[in-house]
Amino acid sequence: MMRSVFYALLPLMVLLFATTLACLVGYFIIQTFGELSLQKVINKTTQVFLVLSIFPAMVYLNVNKHDLGFASKRLFFKQLLQGFGLGLVSLLPVFMVLYALGISVIDNTYAWTLAGLAEKTTIALLLALLISLIEEPLFRGILLISLTRKLPAIAAILISAAYYAALHFIKPKTQLPTHAINLSSAFQLMGEAFANLLNPDIASAFLALWMVGIFLGVLRTQVNTSLGLCIGCHTSWVWQIKMNKTLFNTDYSADYAYLVNAYDGVIGLLVAGWLMIVLLGYEGYQRKIGRA
Repeated sequence: MMRSVFYALLPLMVLLFATTLACLVGYFIIQTFGELSLQKVINKTTQVFLVLSIFPAMVYLNVNKHDLGFASKRLFFKQLLQGFGLGLVSLLPVFMVLYALGISVIDNTYAWTLAGLAEKTTIALLLALLISLIEEPLFRGILLISLTRKLPAIAAILISAAYYAALHFIKPKTQLPTHAINLSSAFQLMGEAFANLLNPDIASAFLALWMVGIFLGVLRTQVNTSLGLCIGCHTSWVWQIKMNKTLFNTDYSADYAYLVNAYDGVIGLLVAGWLMIVLLGYEGYQRKIGRA
């Protein structure tokens, strides 16, 4: 039991170490380059350290790219497209409901041109792909694989999904002027960032992202070398959310606005409930096949 708790908390230790190192490096970056946001520097530097941690972890765990979930190049690109299609099918119903309930309202303030829309679409797609290429190898790659080697698969999926959700909210809100920054300021922001996890305003968004992590974790564990599917699906979801923010406004005064969170105007109780239904449906389908 104690050993299982240790393995569950080990990623938190890595996160704390990466964040502490980012505070130190961030402070010296600010001192060197001047007018930068310490908050953003610490956030981005932490992400860099977490991504870099994949490589020593692979060596320590004796994990190769195949174990991490990367298929051959041809199959990987095929999985990207399949995952992107899965993302469209699985999230489009949510946007349809948001529009039907009057939560998402078309933004008529912009006079869109075809060229302008194409540019926005392309930029959103590239950013979504970049985010997915960073997050999926980290959470559905090395973290999930390392946990499944020490814990039951379902526990590994739930725990890795919780870390995935949490990382989206470990962010300080205080903006410090450059002249007021000292070394202790970085650690004050670090404390504020972790304290934000206790903010009740993020509860529904955290639940939704936890379900997102569970969905992707199930997808990763059901098919060998399926990281391409996760990256494609994740890319599709992020792209749709970015395009929704571009084309629609969120009416938080709508009757059912509680179904979304102010985090991005999309994720919230509706997304959490919808993904739970999808996962339960998949579980029921698997059991039916098993009895056949």
